[in-house]
Amino acid sequence: MSESNSNSASISRRCAACKYLRRRCSADCILSPYFPASHPQRFACVHRIFGASNVARMLQILPVHQRAQAAESISFEAHWRAQDPVYGCVRIINMLQHEIYESQQELARTQAQLAMYTARQPTEASSVIAQPQENLILDNSNFLNFQDLHDLI
Repeated sequence: MSESNSNSASISRRCAACKYLRRRCSADCILSPYFPASHPQRFACVHRIFGASNVARMLQILPVHQRAQAAESISFEAHWRAQDPVYGCVRIINMLQHEIYESQQELARTQAQLAMYTARQPTEASSVIAQPQENLILDNSNFLNFQDLHDLI
């Protein structure tokens, strides 16, 4: 009875990788912290794209503090590679970069319009206030003289 309890306890502690591979999960299993038993589909996708031994090897090479982020990246890439076998997550990255570029262009246009508006507004207000209404008639000295243009050509 105690043997079956200890055996069932070891089975319930298996990570998703060991469950998928139908092997015993050791205490020092490199994949258990990053592929818990609660997310079996996550490891199945990673295994299908990269293979369990390759993922384990990649994680062993990395320092411990970078492994969780690497496992997330591997899982993300595997998910999108399964969805889009040709481009994978590169399509998503390109779409996001395009959105950033469009947003930056829109921001630049808006800032330029705002700068023009704020630069024009104080000068218009000061010129209207400073000049009486009868002096608002424009003189021709500010306009381009077509005769001068013809001489330049």
